[in-house]
Amino acid sequence: MSQAWVILSGKGGVGKSMVTSSLALALARRDMKCCCVDADMGLRSLDMLYNMHNKVVYDALDVARKDCKIKYALIPHTLHEGLSLLPASQLGDVSDMDADDMDRIVKKLKKRAGYVFLDAPAGIGRGVKNLLSAADHSILVTTADDIAIRDAERVIALLEESGKSRPMLIVNRVIPEMVLSGEMYSPQVVAATLDVPLLGCIPDDRAVLAAVNQHESFMERTCPAQAAIDRIAQRFLGDSIPMPVFEPKKRGLFRWKKPNGISLT
Repeated sequence: MSQAWVILSGKGGVGKSMVTSSLALALARRDMKCCCVDADMGLRSLDMLYNMHNKVVYDALDVARKDCKIKYALIPHTLHEGLSLLPASQLGDVSDMDADDMDRIVKKLKKRAGYVFLDAPAGIGRGVKNLLSAADHSILVTTADDIAIRDAERVIALLEESGKSRPMLIVNRVIPEMVLSGEMYSPQVVAATLDVPLLGCIPDDRAVLAAVNQHESFMERTCPAQAAIDRIAQRFLGDSIPMPVFEPKKRGLFRWKKPNGISLT
């Protein structure tokens, strides 16, 4: 049975769109049919992350207005035929679409794909509320800092007010050395603070920014972030994959090596 997942974040800039695009790509590599919907009207980004920005003709707002059929607005991924994108309107506004429009669009997409991922705007505004009735489940993306965690709490409260179940959590841009030194919360501490199940964590990886600047997905590279998303995809599909354990390596019998070169495994 097809599922619609809304990807949420309280604070902007925590990597929500990166998670949406890469998780869908990881599932498409496993022969799952996936469709990403860029639901951030006026601020679309998934087309750039997928290097599809030159292929956009119609968008979600055109579909909502019934100016075109949904099949003409969907853009297939160049390398993975099971993955497609419904881009957001670059010139549209959140007031141009409502919850009924999103419900209708998502129902049509669920007939085409096993997983529909809704890349929501950051925060708890109208654009997010428009998506909640259309979503079956949710994933919350945050970084391990007090501001992002506090904003994530507001998203969880909104889900509860809307009668939705608690989200799965992905903690992005984790720096293991800082976790070991006590300068950063561990993903487990963030999940316990928010009282939500931890789906996975992604290390801070310069390969991600390098890929974005070249308009390509870091999932096409061999890097720590790519390996982390693959593990998250496995957990998403129900596999039992251990979470990273942050422990300094021993040196000799009684001394601990300083936490350098720690990897997120």
